[in-house]
Amino acid sequence: MCSHAVSVLARCFEEAGISTTGVVFVKEHAERVKPPRMLWVPFAFGNALGAADNPDLQHRILGAALELLERRQGPALEEFPDYTAPQALLQASSAERSGDVDSLDPADELTSLRPYYERWVEKHKGRTQVGLCGVPQRRFRGVVRFLQSYTAGDQQDYTDRPEEVKLPQYIRYCVDDLKAFYYEARLEQRPDSADHQVHEWFWGETAMGRMIVSLAARMEESEDAETKAIPYGLAR
Repeated sequence: MCSHAVSVLARCFEEAGISTTGVVFVKEHAERVKPPRMLWVPFAFGNALGAADNPDLQHRILGAALELLERRQGPALEEFPDYTAPQALLQASSAERSGDVDSLDPADELTSLRPYYERWVEKHKGRTQVGLCGVPQRRFRGVVRFLQSYTAGDQQDYTDRPEEVKLPQYIRYCVDDLKAFYYEARLEQRPDSADHQVHEWFWGETAMGRMIVSLAARMEESEDAETKAIPYGLAR
């Protein structure tokens, strides 16, 4: 459930006399809705309790959330302090970025990874998480150019977008495909990499990760509600 919905439900339960606490991923949502008590964690979506198989970390997160019940009056929004938890998938905003990627072109970077991605797909008998946007991966350079142009405020639509899919959601599909392409290519390139290492590589060391962060910021600035709702999931 999204941070906005969790925060709204918490307020409803409190109005009924039930004390609540919880964990949220999106601090901006909680700040707007002002739930009674919430703990913000810096981890990626799906990792509310941090790294898998790390009960000590998970107990600390749960303990920090439960301690908020001592606050009789709110709203109380606290940040979980353990940003260096081992093997946790940090949000993109928390990843340490290399300055070397500033001079790289994400389209060229993608092309250089294509042999690894194609070997990954071959080894897995055609199975891949790429395919949401409907554009063959051999034409992903065009998708990257569109997203770059959109971020710069120029091109506002993609010619191959299905009519039944609105542009903001289609951008989400494109980004999800690009991320899946990179993650699968990296796992072929570095098969011994742990999930958190691939995640940190993508957000910290690739031009594509940098481009997606800029794209999310551009969409966040939009006055269109549907567009503004998308970036929360793009670079987390």
